[in-house]
Order: sequence, then structure tokens, then C-alpha cells
Amino acid sequence: MAIEMSDLEKNLLNEIQQDIPVVDRPFIALAEKVGASEKDVIEAIKRLKEVGVIRQISAIFDTRSLGYQSSLVAAKINPEHLDEAAAIINTHPGVTHNYARNHDYNLWYTVAVPPNSVLGLQKTVDLLHQLSKANVTRLMPTLNLYKIGVNFDVAGKDKPEQKVGKAAYTDADRTPDEPLTQKEMDYVLELQRDLPVVEEPFKGFCETLGLSIEELAAMGKDLQSRGKMRRISAVLHHRKAGFTANAMGVWVVPQDRCEELGPKMGAYRAVSHCYRRPTYEDWPYTIFTMVHAKSVQECNNVIDTIAKDTGITDYFGLYSTKEYKKTRVSYFTPEMTDWEKEYAPKLDPSVSASA
Repeated sequence: MAIEMSDLEKNLLNEIQQDIPVVDRPFIALAEKVGASEKDVIEAIKRLKEVGVIRQISAIFDTRSLGYQSSLVAAKINPEHLDEAAAIINTHPGVTHNYARNHDYNLWYTVAVPPNSVLGLQKTVDLLHQLSKANVTRLMPTLNLYKIGVNFDVAGKDKPEQKVGKAAYTDADRTPDEPLTQKEMDYVLELQRDLPVVEEPFKGFCETLGLSIEELAAMGKDLQSRGKMRRISAVLHHRKAGFTANAMGVWVVPQDRCEELGPKMGAYRAVSHCYRRPTYEDWPYTIFTMVHAKSVQECNNVIDTIAKDTGITDYFGLYSTKEYKKTRVSYFTPEMTDWEKEYAPKLDPSVSASA
């Protein structure tokens, strides 16, 4: 259910998803953008977190550029066991998104494993396939990233089908072959934590890392320039922010046209993610576009506009019917090692996901 919000709160949400500057008093900068006082901004953010519109405020890192392996996974689960299967899959610390969707592939989740994973990505998915008692599991890693840019227009300034400029983050921004130093790993461990809503929110991070605010900002800019970090910003609970519908538009785009049409499909304001993924004998869709809107009709309008714009007529809109999990990856934490120690012995090497 959407939460009632003031104009100040709506405008603030638009801004806080973009970028939070690493300075002593970042909420002053936000206050200037929305025409309010620092105190008003802090109080508004606190309320929006209390009612659940803001899930978290922290640095957003790129999973693959940090050396992690990750993938979208689609599974066919007996409907009567769907909740149970989702709960089992959710035990894995690297599962960050898990949704029921309106398709024979009725459970869709994302999973990430660290560079030191004993199992690795494929065996992890094999194990989740076995533990969840899925009928079929398909590994659908990103082959090409055309866009990541989750920015909900809460204030309603733009139309969902409106096109935007250059995508905020694409494959060109990734540097997966540059390992992090220990100092950079310590930065990731700290900055992935929820930012406190106080006048000087970065003070505790500086003290823990032994850095000045200038040094903290410089390290962040360096990680951004290398594609390791995208920005520091808020992540919203999209339904509570008024975006009650989301559709995963999947498209049968010919392989030789993916590089032409992928960026074109990702150019729409309402498209937050756009990827090329592998196909299977029962799954011909090459490009995925994640669309968020304030209604199913708005989602359909965006998907229809993309179809008309590209000439691709073979497509399907998968709508989420239940959210089982939505969080962020916790990088370089011990939970992953603990999970593998507990569950890896249960892996039957003779049974694998259909990958």
C-alpha cells in the first residue's frame, strides 16, 4: 500500500535516490535542492524510513566489479510448495531479490557468491535447486548490461514512457579484473551499512576507517571511477513509494540485433534494468527490461511503447505476485562462509540445475 507523502517528501525522495555527497553535512546540500531546512530534511527522512518508504541509505556497489559471481535464476516450483521453496532459497545470504511471478517459471531470484566461495555460482544454484525441490531451474546470468538505474520519479515530474539520456551504469563501467586492496575492502564493509540520519552521518565511518572526510570522499570517487561503486543513495520500497506495479518485460530479440535494441529498450524512464541473458529450449527471450510504474496499465503502456519503437512483437510481461525478499548483497561478511559450511555437504553432485 502506498504511503501518503507531502510535496517536500516526494521531492526529497527524487533527490535522495540520485546521490548523497560525502561531506560533513550532506543533508544541507539536499535541503538546498528541495527548498527546506536541514532539520526539515532530517525529520522527513526519519519519517520515511519509519514508515518503510526508504529501505536503506548506503553506498551502492557493483557486484561483478567486486569480484563476485551473480545471476538471475528462474525456477519452476509446484505452486503448493512455492512459499516453502522461497523460504529455503532465502536462507542463502547472497539471495537479494526473490519474487513469485505469473509464469510457469513462477519463482525468480538473484544470487551472488564471493570470490572465495567454496561452491561457486553453478554449484550454489545446483544446491538451491535441490533444497527447494524445484522441477526446473534455469541460470540466467547477465551477458550484456545495457542499463542499471533505479530512480523512481515519486514527484511525478516525468512520464514513465519518457526517454532519458545516457544510462547511469552499463557494462562499459565495470572493472571486474581489478581486485580490491584490504583498505578498499574495509571501505566497502563500512559504507554498505545504513547511513545514520544525523547532521554528520559520515563521522562514524571516518572514525572507524581512520580517514578524514576528504579522504573518505576521495576513496569513494576513485571506486566510482573504476566502476566498483555506483553512488551513495537511498533505496526505496517501491510499493510504499507509490510504484505498486512492476513488470519484467522479456523480449525475443534476434541475437544479431541485441546490441542495437538493448540500449534503445533501456532508454525509457520507467525501465530500471536492461540486460541480455541466455536462452533455452523453453525460454527464447534474449532481452529483459524491468519496468516500474504506478499501475499495471502504466507498465503495459511502457512495454507497448517499447514494442512499437523497436518492432519486436514477440514478448511477455511477467508481473510479480509476491515479494519474498528484497535486500542488498552484504559484501565480504562471514555469513556466506557459514551458509556454505552448513549446506554444502547436502549437495548431491549427480543432480544439477538445468543450466
